[in-house]
Amino acid sequence: MNALWTDKQAAQQAAEKLKIFAQPQRLMILSALLAHRELSVSAIDEATGIGQPALSQQLAELRKASLVETRREAKQIHYRLADDLTEICAHSIEMVFGHPTMAQPQKNSSSYAVPAPSAVSSPYGTAAAFARIID
Repeated sequence: MNALWTDKQAAQQAAEKLKIFAQPQRLMILSALLAHRELSVSAIDEATGIGQPALSQQLAELRKASLVETRREAKQIHYRLADDLTEICAHSIEMVFGHPTMAQPQKNSSSYAVPAPSAVSSPYGTAAAFARIID
């Protein structure tokens, strides 16, 4: 795998994938699926409050981008994140943007305290912790 700064095509593909994530309702859906592993359409609607038909439209976009997979049970369709990479991306977005208390400024300092990796709840172990820097 090349660094994005050395591979224009890879950078373009990454930017296209990020556009899918860059929509509030889709982020809410991905976050709910990250938290609950699998949800029916009605459970996603209840959890996010997005409502129809917007929910159906956003789920279709997530399916088209291969970020979610479905499972049918009788008349209900259940959604889950498609793969480990999607889960890592959704988790990273949660860590950076979803938890404002994860990185807190230290008193009289321009640096930020980040919880020790062992204190960060992650299905990926302690490989990384993320902080948000606020000017």
